[in-house]
Amino acid sequence: MLMRIMNPKRTLEIGVFTGYSLLSTALALPSESQITAIDIDREAFEVGLPFIQKAGMENKIKFIQADAISVLNEMLNNDTQPEFDYAFVDADKANYKNYHEQLLKLVKTGGMIAYDNTLWYGFVAKEEDEVPENMRAVRTAIMEFNGLISSDPRVEISQVSVGDGVTLCRRLH
Repeated sequence: MLMRIMNPKRTLEIGVFTGYSLLSTALALPSESQITAIDIDREAFEVGLPFIQKAGMENKIKFIQADAISVLNEMLNNDTQPEFDYAFVDADKANYKNYHEQLLKLVKTGGMIAYDNTLWYGFVAKEEDEVPENMRAVRTAIMEFNGLISSDPRVEISQVSVGDGVTLCRRLH
């Protein structure tokens, strides 16, 4: 629905995994739209690739196998840096704050950035000793990120509390 409302022409996805959200986005985009999809794990992407092909959406997707920080830096250092209407982030949570800074330069004013997993199993609302040890580092990173964007005057945010939480950021300037 968000894609239909926004009608974006250029989108970016950081963290593709098997491509479920990538395919959902591609299906909702106009035929001339382009998605740049970045993930370090091509093997995971290839699990979902047959479904993307069966849906006839592979022509909308440019997959880049690499770490996103490097690719985004490359885009920012390019004289003809792209401008995106929408970005979806579902990658390493410790880098969300770094992605945010890069994306604010790559997503156009009025564009949208969506961050997945910002409620992190509800652990962001629990005391640290209530959180399994193996989940604490990511919980801390997500909590720091949530604090950062909630006070960032460059964006207007909305927390969608479905699943594991998605935070929508509209770039203001």
